[in-house]
Amino acid sequence: MEASGSSAARAPLTAEDFSAAVSAITSAFGDPTRRAIYLFVRDRQSATASEVAERFDLHPNVARHHLDKLTAGGYLDVQVERGEKGGAGRPSKHYRATDQEMSLELPIRRDDLMMSLLGKALTLLTAEQAERMAEEVGKEYGRAMAAAMPGPDGPRSFRDALHAVAGALTAHGFAAHAESDGQPKGNGLFIVAETCPFGGAAVEHPVICAVDRGMVKGMLAELYGETTPEMSASRPQGDDVCVTTF
Repeated sequence: MEASGSSAARAPLTAEDFSAAVSAITSAFGDPTRRAIYLFVRDRQSATASEVAERFDLHPNVARHHLDKLTAGGYLDVQVERGEKGGAGRPSKHYRATDQEMSLELPIRRDDLMMSLLGKALTLLTAEQAERMAEEVGKEYGRAMAAAMPGPDGPRSFRDALHAVAGALTAHGFAAHAESDGQPKGNGLFIVAETCPFGGAAVEHPVICAVDRGMVKGMLAELYGETTPEMSASRPQGDDVCVTTF
């Protein structure tokens, strides 16, 4: 039996609370560049508007606008710091990621209902039809995600494309990262997703996993070329994480 504090923390959201949470997150992360900026700041642990502007080839005012939006939503903290040499130099704002895991997960928990309904609907088809349909939906969405990503005009290496895909998946709730198996042959890279935005629905209806496999296919098709990813580990199979290999 859960403690009363834990139960209170997991109390169902009201329709108003849910709507407000979705609006807040959409405002903060609705822009693909803004999501990428958040991941950049989080990974660096600290960044200035100038550093963000240089990294994403933005005007400093545009970079500052994105950072201020993320700060207003509570996803970044900002501190004013002076130069390292005896406090000389013009002070600059340094942005750092805050712990917003609970807020980011609010709509994901509510989306469990929609994903559960989708899973039940897919059971009306044959297993092959359901998986093909789920993967195609994910692939189409993945292509749209990739088309909105900032990046080089020329072709990317497979490694760069995979890291971009992992970052985009993280922005969509997968907490993903790319790893290397250290083997000299082949691509030797795979994606590890430590969380799943589909929640318990994917465990109940494993066919839903074809959606994120399709997302990876769609993004890589746009960023690098056609690939054939496979799930070598997944939560529905009892694993702690989901692993996509190539």
